[in-house]
Amino acid sequence: MVKLQVNPYLTFNGNCREAMKFYQQCLGGKLIFQTIGESPLSKKLPKKMKNYILHATLEKENFVLMGSDMVSDEGLAKGNNISLLLNCYSEVDIKSCYTKLSKNGKQNHPLENSFWGALFGELTDKFGYRWILNFTKKDDSK
Repeated sequence: MVKLQVNPYLTFNGNCREAMKFYQQCLGGKLIFQTIGESPLSKKLPKKMKNYILHATLEKENFVLMGSDMVSDEGLAKGNNISLLLNCYSEVDIKSCYTKLSKNGKQNHPLENSFWGALFGELTDKFGYRWILNFTKKDDSK
C-alpha cells in the first residue's frame, strides 16, 4: 500500500534559489533546481526570467520541500497562507533546526514541553514563512 505524503510547496518572487539553499543549510538533504531557461517555457516567457526557478526540490529521508519563482497572476501573499510542520527525530535535531531556521527571523513560540508529550516551538523564518517544529518524546514508563 502506498502512503500519502504532504509536500509543502513554497512560491517566491525571484529568490527561490536563495531560500532553498538556506533551507538546505538548515536541514541538510539533496537540492535540485530546474530553471525556466532549462524548460520548454523559456520560449514563451521573457528572457529576463530564464534564471528564475521553475521547480526546486529539497529531499532528505522522508522530508520533501518544493519551491518555485512562478508567481500566479493574483500575486504573492508570502507567509500568511502556509505553515510548515517539521517533525524532528531527536531533541538535538529540533533545537538545531529551530536555531538555524529562526536566524534573522522571529521566534514566535520558544521551544517548550507541550501537554501532548512533545517538545514544540514555532517561528517565522527570514523569508516570512511560519514553521511549526515538533519532537514527540518517547514514553519510557511503559
